[in-house]
Amino acid sequence: MKERTGIKMPVFNRDKFRKVMLGSKDKQGIGKLGIIYLLLICIGFVYLYPLLYMISRSFMPIDDLLDTSVNWLPSKFYLTNYVNAAKSMNFWKTFVQSVIIAGIPTLLNVVMCSIIGYGFARYDFKGKKIMMAILIFSFILPPQVTMMPNYVWYSDLKILNSLKAFIFPAFLGQGLKSQIFILIFYQFFKQVPQALIEASKIDGAGHFKAFVKIAIPSAAPAILVVFLFSIVWYWNESYLTQLYVCGAVSKSDWTTLVVSLKNFADTYSAQASVSGNSMLSLNESIKMAGTMLSILPLLIMYFILQRQFVESVDRTGITGE
Repeated sequence: MKERTGIKMPVFNRDKFRKVMLGSKDKQGIGKLGIIYLLLICIGFVYLYPLLYMISRSFMPIDDLLDTSVNWLPSKFYLTNYVNAAKSMNFWKTFVQSVIIAGIPTLLNVVMCSIIGYGFARYDFKGKKIMMAILIFSFILPPQVTMMPNYVWYSDLKILNSLKAFIFPAFLGQGLKSQIFILIFYQFFKQVPQALIEASKIDGAGHFKAFVKIAIPSAAPAILVVFLFSIVWYWNESYLTQLYVCGAVSKSDWTTLVVSLKNFADTYSAQASVSGNSMLSLNESIKMAGTMLSILPLLIMYFILQRQFVESVDRTGITGE
């Protein structure tokens, strides 16, 4: 008998290769997952690069800025940049004022927009479609168009250069970006089963009690999304805050970290001239440190509420801005 000594060559299976690379109905393929993760890494790098650059530069002394061999990692973590930036921005006082300026209108936004959204979702009344059209149009309308008429109106009401310029519109459901918040609540409350509302009415609950006991507890995801979006938009708003609250003509005692960052160079130069040699000259590292201090509270808040925020966005069916 003739002994077989040959080696059996593997046969290329096109269907199996395609299944491994592209996947099937039950499992995603390696090639498809690789493309997805590559796109996510590229998109994430685009968003993370400015933040990583800012963090790296904020810890660099001026010698590292002048040394071309130092790119990302500083020779030592120079915390004096943050100390000097915090002194220039009067950080703790400005931080408390920022929380008040962003927090109080945000709470009013949540309360009033939820009431208005519930009214649009649960009640039919004359002129409802027209009011919804006006609501959407006011959201599309650029804020620059209504900025000066609002300034004149607030001046006549004598609420300029105070927190009332943000509280008064938010109380009337016309706060910053309140239109999209009303639409979020409107869409969410439409998904609440009507049978629950009718059952509460059978048990003797009125309109307000049904709203508080049935609608609000089920709207926790929408409330969290509106709260986070609103406080971020109020926190980051510099021009309207400086125009209405801080004072464009006559200065008030109110300011925010973002407004202080906007005037950081002038404030730091004045502080440096008063302090003499105790503070270094203005450089890129100190600017980056000031920027980090202005966004640090938002980053901490996002890291704490990240899981709840992602789940809430998924349940409310929005993508954010």
